[in-house]
Amino acid sequence: MGTNWESHVPSDLSALQLVLTADPALVAIVRLSLAVSLSAVFVAALFGVPFGALVALTRFSGREAVIVVLNALMGLPPVVVGLAVFLALSRSGPLGSWGLLFTPQAMVIAQAVLVTPIIAALTRQTIEDLWSEYREELTAMNISATRRVATLIWDARFSLVTALLAGFGRAAAEVGAILIVGGNIDGFTRTMTTAIALETSKGDLPLAIGLGMVLIAIVVAVNALVWTVRRAGERWAG
Repeated sequence: MGTNWESHVPSDLSALQLVLTADPALVAIVRLSLAVSLSAVFVAALFGVPFGALVALTRFSGREAVIVVLNALMGLPPVVVGLAVFLALSRSGPLGSWGLLFTPQAMVIAQAVLVTPIIAALTRQTIEDLWSEYREELTAMNISATRRVATLIWDARFSLVTALLAGFGRAAAEVGAILIVGGNIDGFTRTMTTAIALETSKGDLPLAIGLGMVLIAIVVAVNALVWTVRRAGERWAG
């Protein structure tokens, strides 16, 4: 027991040193991870927020089925998404001519596919709740459907920011999909999660632990930001 504990101390200290000294390899991996995840959330928001609002404010045949499917897609298995994107972007796939396989762009696409249902489902629930509350007022004002959507999205901005942060948390911690479509290429498509998996299997614990520290710090910061945004929204509403 004592021997094992002592053997891990140097790794822990080396990992902390990598973080505190801003090791170039660690910084490059963190920078790529943030760029990929933030880009994926941005793309997912472009599709998810309008789609969620559309489902919330319109009544059509099969709407309940769409909501059920949308909620189910929030739990999409990352490896299945990675496989689907891989097949689409492979040389023999329908998007093979784009040449995006094993690039950061392919990783953005995979994460966006994972995050879009989360943002869309949370947006739908938020907008639908607000519509139930302000239906009579907005109907009496006789404003257009476009302005109605814009008004509700603006009023729900704090809740929607929370949805975006939830999507970012999912993207930042994802490993299966981006490992398949990115290939975990050193200096090009290696992110925090894929690097942690690789370095742990190689026995390079300092870098793996250092990246784990940074990833935990990011997750904590995101959750703290979610809490802050919620409190700000509650104070603004009050």
